[in-house]
Amino acid sequence: MIIRNEIESDCEAISDVTKAAFENHPYSKNTEQFIINGLRVANALTISLVAELDGKLVGHIAFSPVTFSDGSENWYGLGPISVLPDCQKQGVGTELVKKGLNLLKQSGAQGCILVGDPNFYKRFGFNNPDGIQHEGVPHENLLALPFGGRIPKGVVQFHKAFSATE
Repeated sequence: MIIRNEIESDCEAISDVTKAAFENHPYSKNTEQFIINGLRVANALTISLVAELDGKLVGHIAFSPVTFSDGSENWYGLGPISVLPDCQKQGVGTELVKKGLNLLKQSGAQGCILVGDPNFYKRFGFNNPDGIQHEGVPHENLLALPFGGRIPKGVVQFHKAFSATE
């Protein structure tokens, strides 16, 4: 498997992988491909990695800046992350997360936050810190990973592209 930065010619395949990955997801509104495109158009994709198997794009992960009501800076949101259904549970998502987090750390980021399944993300060091909130998200699904500094407090806001519907 090859993990590499997105290139312009990957955009359609990323959209296809994302649609397929979230098609039957119980908490998805099937707008994840629009979120990625919105982040791309807004130049807010800080990190955008793809996974290739045998020359076929099978996974994608995005990282973008977030803001906190306490003014904390240099934190990033992980997501969406997508893996083709036939390639799930084979380590593709794990490798995308590891590579993306390493790149964030190397860039000097203070930490990463996401909305997701704690059973998957706790293996990377994410936890549910007290004092962070995101409207409409249960505490157990709002996960943070500081890279050495303090953990922000207050309400986190993801990029406005996360409300994209087309």
